[in-house]
Amino acid sequence: MNSPKINIKPFGVHSVLIEWPNEVSEHILEKILHFETFLSKEVLTEHDWELVPSYNSLLVINRTEEIDFAKISADIHSWYGQLKETAKPDRYLWRLPVTYDLEFGLDLEDVASQLNKSIEEVIALHTGATYTVYGIGFLPGFMYLGGINKELELPRRANPRPKVSKGAVGIAGKQAGIYPQESPGGWNIIGNCAVPIFDASKDNPCFVSVGDKIEFYKISKAEHDLRLIEAEVGIYKPEKIKIDA
Repeated sequence: MNSPKINIKPFGVHSVLIEWPNEVSEHILEKILHFETFLSKEVLTEHDWELVPSYNSLLVINRTEEIDFAKISADIHSWYGQLKETAKPDRYLWRLPVTYDLEFGLDLEDVASQLNKSIEEVIALHTGATYTVYGIGFLPGFMYLGGINKELELPRRANPRPKVSKGAVGIAGKQAGIYPQESPGGWNIIGNCAVPIFDASKDNPCFVSVGDKIEFYKISKAEHDLRLIEAEVGIYKPEKIKIDA
């Protein structure tokens, strides 16, 4: 199988980091997810192992024993060379509602001004893209979404806010994202999503996985308030569509 080269480095005594070429690429992400599935189903099947994929890397963690780096490095190169087709995990397209009301879109007017566009044009560009989940981190459930329209690319805010609201929808550089809980943040906030992205009380706290797709659609503030109530009582289910392999 013709696969991109990998580099392996120690990452503490309990983990190693496998790195692919340093670029944002769905082709590379698919290779990472393919290898993750192969490792979890074929070789690292014990519960001691945890695998964390991201943009161009895969973190391999052993929670109970220190890792012999020389041995695991040799093993990983060997496994990667023998990589075979495995059943792919299910992937989904999630459609998430966003209100772009200026009460929530704190930077929406400024973003429109910087881009020399109307607010409606900014919203249309944001909702017109299909995003790929390249990584989950920073905060539990914070999705790093690639695929933003080039016309929406803006740097982070020069002065980060000490408090960004839960559900805030932001853009920064080539990425979009949703703040799953209240936190400091420097992204440009253009709206709010009422869907709780992370819930620690659930067996699967974050319903989205790396490799999934996200689409946003516009709703009114009144609809947003209704979705919040539905989410609080546990009856709101985000729309999902299975992605064919």
